[in-house]
Amino acid sequence: MKRNKSLLVLSLAILSSFTTSLFAQEAAKEKEEAFSFEVSYVGDLINNLSGGIKTGSSYLGMANIRLGFDTEKAELWNGGQFYVNAANTHGATPSADMLGDMQVISNIEAGNHSYLQELWYKQVLNKVELTIGLQDLNVEFANSQYGSLFMNSSFGILPVISTNFSAPIFPLTTLGVTAKWSPSEKISILGAVYDGNPTDFAFNPYNVKWRLSSGDGVLAITELQYNTTVNSLPGTYKLGAYSHRHRFKKNGVINSPDYNLVGFYAYGDQEVWKRNNKALGLFAQLGYSPSDVSTNNYYIGLGTNYTGLFSEKGSDILGLAVAHQHFTDGLSSETTIELTYHYLLTKNIFIQPDIQYVINPAGTGETLDNCFTCNMRFGISF
Repeated sequence: MKRNKSLLVLSLAILSSFTTSLFAQEAAKEKEEAFSFEVSYVGDLINNLSGGIKTGSSYLGMANIRLGFDTEKAELWNGGQFYVNAANTHGATPSADMLGDMQVISNIEAGNHSYLQELWYKQVLNKVELTIGLQDLNVEFANSQYGSLFMNSSFGILPVISTNFSAPIFPLTTLGVTAKWSPSEKISILGAVYDGNPTDFAFNPYNVKWRLSSGDGVLAITELQYNTTVNSLPGTYKLGAYSHRHRFKKNGVINSPDYNLVGFYAYGDQEVWKRNNKALGLFAQLGYSPSDVSTNNYYIGLGTNYTGLFSEKGSDILGLAVAHQHFTDGLSSETTIELTYHYLLTKNIFIQPDIQYVINPAGTGETLDNCFTCNMRFGISF
């Protein structure tokens, strides 16, 4: 009996030790997961076969290092998150030097820079998220799930924002405060205020000089997001409005606002068919800016994505889209048609052959022949 008791005590001690060790490992694992780290690289080979400024080939690339820290997983306090995104862009500027298009054929074109793209802190309080710091407007506002597949910049951030004023978007961002309230799973309401004038790379090469000057003005933006299902297929719809109020200095004295540019936009992403790992989705983007100082007064983007064309696992996407940008200063409207195919070689590597046809390239202010480009994008992340 005594021996059995001793064995029982020994067994309980071993079990206790094993359990303590297991919990310690899980706790250590959770603390490790408090930090997230990602390195990614995207490269574009652009080949202009006809039209534009000149024909030829060029290469450009972008590298990113992203670091996140979750305060809740680190057992510090609930709902906190720090985020840093450092970037390097390098290589050619094909839209500026070869094509002459306004909408920019590659959404990673930025010149040769190494800089801080994002640095912010987010706090979640029940159904409200508050974010403060160096932010990219296009991460939370005016974006499309299906549109993000395409290389052309217009399918990311619509031109009534990117063309009409210096917005806090790739590559240069500014300080801002963002609030997001999600009263239900279907509805989210967002609002943000940003410094109205990102400091140019010429005076701020690493994007670490942050000055809140009254002469910079203010950019205010709000967006309503609605998630729904149509015939059990998911869709997301967004309505937004913005105001860019800019002040200027004359003889060192701040004058009244020289303009107040306003605009409105709408986005829609809707899956319309799905079978196993194959799916068809549609998207639409609309933008309108009635202000007299707007260079681009309206924009229309439409497209479709088909997932699982050749892959049974749904690891490839074929996309076709059209972007139309209308100008107010006498320039001919510019329209870009893009056909692209994204294929996941491995979990971390993809390739993306791409064709774009640009009608009336308008970036130079001169009349240029239509452009036809055959491009190749690749990416790796780990």
